[in-house]
Amino acid sequence: MTTHAITAFTPRRLLGIVILAGGALALGHELWLTMVFHDPRVADALLAGLMAAGATTAGTLPVLFSRRLSEKIIDTLLGFGAGVMLAATAFSLIIPALESAKLLGFSAWQASTVTGSGILIGGAFLLLIDHLLPHEHFIKGPEGVSAQTLRRTWLFVFAICLHNLPEGLAIGVAFGGSDALGAAALAAGISVQDVPEGLVVAVALVAVGYSRLRAILIGCASGLIEPVGAVLGASVVSMSVQLLPWGLALAAGAMLFVISHEIIPESHRKGHERYATGGLMLGFVVMMALDTALG
Repeated sequence: MTTHAITAFTPRRLLGIVILAGGALALGHELWLTMVFHDPRVADALLAGLMAAGATTAGTLPVLFSRRLSEKIIDTLLGFGAGVMLAATAFSLIIPALESAKLLGFSAWQASTVTGSGILIGGAFLLLIDHLLPHEHFIKGPEGVSAQTLRRTWLFVFAICLHNLPEGLAIGVAFGGSDALGAAALAAGISVQDVPEGLVVAVALVAVGYSRLRAILIGCASGLIEPVGAVLGASVVSMSVQLLPWGLALAAGAMLFVISHEIIPESHRKGHERYATGGLMLGFVVMMALDTALG
């Protein structure tokens, strides 16, 4: 160990680090109390986001006992996730967005305009993030701006977070509205598809050379973006009922972008379109049933 490394942590510097850490914890505590527990809808969104993150974690665990999944199974699971997200977008986001806009006094055409505009803006926002954020897909390879200074692990993490962020926002926006049962159906559906999604992520990481433990840790970490997105979405929408149709539509657009730009292409690149399509249709039906039963 060099002298510079030894003297780097002087008592004064350590005291400064402790003070900064204490300030950050105090600020986080205040934000926690004001943003989460000030409104029960935000607290419910946080719990639902944590449930989805837990489902992702649960999905990664089987990689401890299995070396790999066949490509057909992976593509089927990806298709299943796309189907769940597609049904959630339609039944739990777009239809409620139209209904909430009409309740605010908009005509049918105005409600359609607001919802359609929100969908396009949400998709454009994800397209911008996809363009700017360096990330790497398991099949397509690297995307976004130059990422030469980032380790490959972080590129995978960014790609998975880019996928999970719209799910968290969708959960939060749904809980920020007045339809608690519909929000619960959406959270349940997203959690259902997060289980195979977590498994696919962990298996893919192992396949590209990561240890099983590291693959599980990366998969678990990527799921943590969902409760963050859920709190953010619920906090914004709960500020004003006027924002609800816009929030639902924006989340729907973000989800549609992920489905079309990320999941379906990934599931079709290795020639297993039939399996992926079968998984998509099954996932759509499962989410439709959940929405009907719980909503």
